Amino acid sequence: MYLQADRHRRGIQPLTDGRLVAQAAALVGMSAWCFDLDKQGLEWTDGVFDIFGIPRDVYVERGDSVSLYCEESRETMERLRAQAIRDRSSFSMEAEIRQPGGDLRWIRLTAATHVENGRAVMLYGMKQDITQERQQWQQLRRMAENDALTGLGNRARFHAEFLDLPAGSEALARIGALAIFDLNNFKEINDRWGHAAGDACIARFGQRLASAFPQARLIARIGGDEFAMLLPETLPAFSVESALRRRMTTLIRSVDWHGTSIPVGVSVGLAFTGGEGRRTPEEIFAAADLALYSAKKSGTSILRVAA
Repeated sequence: MYLQADRHRRGIQPLTDGRLVAQAAALVGMSAWCFDLDKQGLEWTDGVFDIFGIPRDVYVERGDSVSLYCEESRETMERLRAQAIRDRSSFSMEAEIRQPGGDLRWIRLTAATHVENGRAVMLYGMKQDITQERQQWQQLRRMAENDALTGLGNRARFHAEFLDLPAGSEALARIGALAIFDLNNFKEINDRWGHAAGDACIARFGQRLASAFPQARLIARIGGDEFAMLLPETLPAFSVESALRRRMTTLIRSVDWHGTSIPVGVSVGLAFTGGEGRRTPEEIFAAADLALYSAKKSGTSILRVAA
């Protein structure tokens, strides 16, 4: 279907009022900039000053603005900028900046080159404050990767960071041990004190686990009352086992629930990866799970190490 011209109606006209263009861009936090490569001159619209947290009457050179980029973003920006000038191309990236007052912000930077006689003579583009967008994205990511009750990783994250890793991968080689925790007689807690009390025990246990092992690569709730912990390969096997045994007392302290002391027990299965990434994650998990099963058969809070 094609639009039909109607001489009795006024057609859409190009928007040429620069002030209106700038105001419209400001509605979505966007501002323009350009840099003369020959004269090394930088020009901004007012909104860029606001994005960087710099008063609009302050004289700014390019080096001043570049210094506000956080290190990783600055290195990426300088690399893409040099490549765009060399190839007479464009680029887009998200960058983290630190305003002079110390506030961290995220911006989306787009840049293109203006070419004359076969060489780039000017860079120009837009900067947009995307801090709120980034925060919303991070919140959604946390919701997708973290357990709502404990704030720890969830089963999907455990799969992504361990079970889905290929054997022999560098990521798997950086994991030294897997420990699986299962709360003892958890059904009895729910039956006697209610599910809210059970949730409180799970949340408190997760807090204790995270506090006791800050060096863990990942701690995740992978089932109703089951947790998994990945420890780095830099920890010797004897120190991992020793630390787990020493901290069992802390992990199984009773949980106070509205004045009632609820006893908490836990069984632990521990398996070492070998440090070379040769065993598959499934094999390591099966070994830890078998050790956990042996621990649970004892009926007490105990640690078993896989053979």
